[in-house]
Amino acid sequence: MSLIADNLRAVHRRIDHAAQACGRAPGEVALLAVSKTFSAQAVREAHGAGQRAFGESYVQEAVDKLAALDDLRAGTEWHFIGPLQSNKARLVAAHFDWVHSIDRLKIAQRLSDLRPPGMADLQLCMQVNIDDQPTKSGVAPAEALGLAREIAALPRVRLRGLMCIPAPQQDPVRQQAVFASLAALMRDLNREGFGLDTLSMGMSDDLEAAVAAGASIVRVGTAIFGARDYSS
Repeated sequence: MSLIADNLRAVHRRIDHAAQACGRAPGEVALLAVSKTFSAQAVREAHGAGQRAFGESYVQEAVDKLAALDDLRAGTEWHFIGPLQSNKARLVAAHFDWVHSIDRLKIAQRLSDLRPPGMADLQLCMQVNIDDQPTKSGVAPAEALGLAREIAALPRVRLRGLMCIPAPQQDPVRQQAVFASLAALMRDLNREGFGLDTLSMGMSDDLEAAVAAGASIVRVGTAIFGARDYSS
């Protein structure tokens, strides 16, 4: 059994324990394995260990990786989770199942326009700058309702929920408080009739707090694949 398979089992145990600790069923929380910067072979090992959903942040790297893993495409979900420029939208619209990082109408509109005919609707999450970080992407919470209304009117895409990348916190109570703010925002939007069902929040260092606050997808990379090397 590979190290990646061992790591996947350990992460699933963390998710299960976190869910049980707050009275949730473990099956309510999906694991997105963040494979950005890691090789196609690493993804293949994770897939062999049962992982089916993978997250990427760099468009060309991801497209090359998907081509190398084309034999695994059926039954595998690919999620784009990084900042997206409009000139890369065509590739993302053609290759991905989900995009988590929608923070402005222009990008959602491009994805809608460029989604190839015959493909299932592209599933979208709005990225929210939930803790008002000046250097972070994301729509401000106060502007989320307006953007959600605009995205919901687009064809070939479906707004599913919200995503956040809060500033790192060591205190689990503070971690959970930030994630709880995103969960509260989704409840507010659902009172407006959106029917959102996805909270993409929590990573390797804070997934327990995210699960306690209601995460439905946790995005975990280093705890599965190891430390990243950005030198290339």
